[in-house]
Amino acid sequence: MQSIQDTVWILLFALLRAKPMTSRWWFYPVLILVSLAIVVAGVGALTVVLLWPSLPSLEALTDYRPKIPLRVYSAEGELIGEFGEEKRAVVRIKDVPEVMKQAILAAEDDRFYQHGGVDFAGVARAALANVQGRREGASTITMQVARTFFLTREKTIARKLSEVLLAFKIEASLTKDQILELYLNQIFLGSRSYGFASAANVYFGKNLSEVSPAEAAMLAGLPQAPSRQNPFVNPKRAQQRQHYVLRRMNDLGWLAPEAYKKALAEPLRLNVDQRETFAFRADYVAEMARAAVFEQYGEPAYVSGIRVYTTVRRKDQEAANAGLRQGVLEYDRRHGYRGPEGFVDLPAAPGPEFDEAVEDALAERETLGELVPAVVTAASAKEVTAVMRRGDPVKISGEGLQVRRPCAG
Repeated sequence: MQSIQDTVWILLFALLRAKPMTSRWWFYPVLILVSLAIVVAGVGALTVVLLWPSLPSLEALTDYRPKIPLRVYSAEGELIGEFGEEKRAVVRIKDVPEVMKQAILAAEDDRFYQHGGVDFAGVARAALANVQGRREGASTITMQVARTFFLTREKTIARKLSEVLLAFKIEASLTKDQILELYLNQIFLGSRSYGFASAANVYFGKNLSEVSPAEAAMLAGLPQAPSRQNPFVNPKRAQQRQHYVLRRMNDLGWLAPEAYKKALAEPLRLNVDQRETFAFRADYVAEMARAAVFEQYGEPAYVSGIRVYTTVRRKDQEAANAGLRQGVLEYDRRHGYRGPEGFVDLPAAPGPEFDEAVEDALAERETLGELVPAVVTAASAKEVTAVMRRGDPVKISGEGLQVRRPCAG
């Protein structure tokens, strides 16, 4: 570093002592630019020399062991319970549908397979956009993998330089498909879901292989801001991001014009319960299995990907569920209506705020078979008006009000 500075000073001294060269006016600015380039290169080289030895080992990537929850299955192999802090399902890159990969690349890093970890063209584009007042990021998928596995989100120059150097180190050690696979399985996507396979189940109740282009675009839009763009919490913002991803896919030639228009018009069909999609309800059996495994393995049981297969069969369990539910309903009818479960303040007029208040009131209440939670907005002796999730009003009258009347005796 000192030798570089000495060289620059010698060049500048020579420049000052030199006679004016009117015929070579270009010499002076070129000399200054070369001097500055030498200084910048020297500082950059020194930074690399100092930071490179302190970079973490890539063992967490080469020996990837995600936190997979404890899962409980029926005798037929159908999922009936899942326990763990993170909702995660690991998927191999070869099993990821092409439309999902294209949606991710369109949203995050369309030059992923061309650059070497840092997209310098993207950096220049982002810098220009920021000068013009538009916020645009330049992080590549490789840089996001580096940040997710090894770094904090603090915004310091040292952290950003470490992220860049780690990206180069990762690219030198892993193939592009291996890097993309790590990203697909590790990234946080809101609602406690990690990885796109888990998110497809949480948001749409589907396997990743079943998602449509519109659903793939919705999922691909989540990494930018998983909380703000969560379709359960803010469907309008989520849809805006989804439309941006679809437009990018169309611009890149990955989505034909007809498919693009169809995807834009596709209604959003979310997994309304906002929970894991189980084949059928067998909560008691699943809890028994969880307790037995926890007693033997302790806390690691929730992150080690343990699978438990029980002897309960779907047909038997569904018959038991139906019998229990029918018995409870008959007991409730014999005792008559016992009042509402709670009260909620609603806006006077229907609209987005009204729908949001209903959603909040019903957020913790599940649909159990034919029993659907709702908020009563009007009631009389002859008719009751109730509003369910998504603002669908229902009018109940006649035989539907029988349970509301206390029975004689």
